[in-house]
Amino acid sequence: MSHADTIHVHVSRFTEKELADQLGLVCDGSSTFNILFRRISAQPYALLLDTAGSSKSEGRFNIIAFSPDAVVEAKGKSVELHDLRTATRQQLNLAPFEAVQNYLHVKVQSINLHAEFDTAHLPFVVGVAGMAGYDTGRFYETLPSIAKNDYTTPDFAVGLYLNSLIEDTQTGIIYYCSADNKPIHHVLPSYNSDDSTSDFKLTSPFKSNLTKTEYEARLGKIHDYLYAGDCYQVNMAQRFSAEFKGNLWHGYNELRNQNQAPFSAYFNLPQGCIASISPERFLRVKNGVVETKPIKGTRPRFIDTKKDIESAKSLLSADKDRAENLMIVDLLRNDISKHCKPHSVNVPALFALESYEAVHHLVSTVTGELKETSTPLDLLASAFPGGSITGAPKIRAMEVIDELEPHRRHIYCGSIFYMGYREDMDSSICIRTVLAENNTLYCWAGGGIVLDSVPSEEYQETLDKVSKILPVLESMS
Repeated sequence: MSHADTIHVHVSRFTEKELADQLGLVCDGSSTFNILFRRISAQPYALLLDTAGSSKSEGRFNIIAFSPDAVVEAKGKSVELHDLRTATRQQLNLAPFEAVQNYLHVKVQSINLHAEFDTAHLPFVVGVAGMAGYDTGRFYETLPSIAKNDYTTPDFAVGLYLNSLIEDTQTGIIYYCSADNKPIHHVLPSYNSDDSTSDFKLTSPFKSNLTKTEYEARLGKIHDYLYAGDCYQVNMAQRFSAEFKGNLWHGYNELRNQNQAPFSAYFNLPQGCIASISPERFLRVKNGVVETKPIKGTRPRFIDTKKDIESAKSLLSADKDRAENLMIVDLLRNDISKHCKPHSVNVPALFALESYEAVHHLVSTVTGELKETSTPLDLLASAFPGGSITGAPKIRAMEVIDELEPHRRHIYCGSIFYMGYREDMDSSICIRTVLAENNTLYCWAGGGIVLDSVPSEEYQETLDKVSKILPVLESMS
């Protein structure tokens, strides 16, 4: 591994009005930051990390990363380095996260930041970012290949970004970070594109890959595995699909406005697009402190205030949901301890209630201190995929998932993440997520199954989880 050359990154800042004047923005009530992203949303590997107006999970900053120098992509058993500057591809003999560490993140080991103001509070600035689908786990564990893999989009795509825009939602200031030092109006030209001709529209209704009877029958098989002692908990999902035409960006904006999920994201890949409105953090590393916030336990929201309060109270007092949550907390304590200092792993919050637009959730918090000998990417790789969406023990649960779910999960239950040059990292669990490719949308919903799960209730829970996704997209038709 060669020593990285020093990269000079220039940071400038603007108010929303200054940017609007400089770029000729017409702010029609939409987020200024999202209007900026719309201008580059069709570019390959354009990435938006969006708090969607939520302050949950300390949501404060929105990030746009664009024009990566290089990308690590993985699909099946192949890992490639795609140099976008030279349009060349190289096969790598490393697993995906290690490839990102050795071929991309190494490039930002030496950064000289040029700014006339304090930038210590800013996340990311420049670094690596992208997505790791659920099946990235196959590079790290031996798993069966029963479920059908019918996707064209890579399982893993992470780029080296030396250009970003960062919005501080507390101050309204937008920061432009660039190693090219090009003026912002050269990067984001001053025009107002009319993309109304590509409005999003479904051309068929959503259909599940499992009927209610088939889904509940699979829960019966999981019950047998649980009773036999194979597992303590297994996450089981169904996949919905529909045909569409137009620009998913329009669909994403409607979803993010109606859900306000703190780990929302939009990622445009050459083969397809990912639109995520996830409420769940996977792993964060900030100043060497590790945090994970598993979600286990769900109840529907109601317009009627009394019913809504009763739904939340029933979740907080539910022994089954608390037991599920505790199992995953124990699993994640074990996962992060592999790269945390001895005796540093703690659980500062257990069974906390978080309420979103469609559902109430039971959320716990697990923290630790990263070892000096480990990187955040080491931590991410060793804990991947997140235990909150597999079950326990993790590997046996993943084997059962591959046996019983008809199709692979792809981005569902994977992660969208960034790691900046300072080795600050944040990542989501990609629940409430849509994949668009070949004029087909895919969306998933699942839940943790334990011995006392009631199949009809578990099936209904999956529908509750997409109650602010599928109907929203269908209403745009």
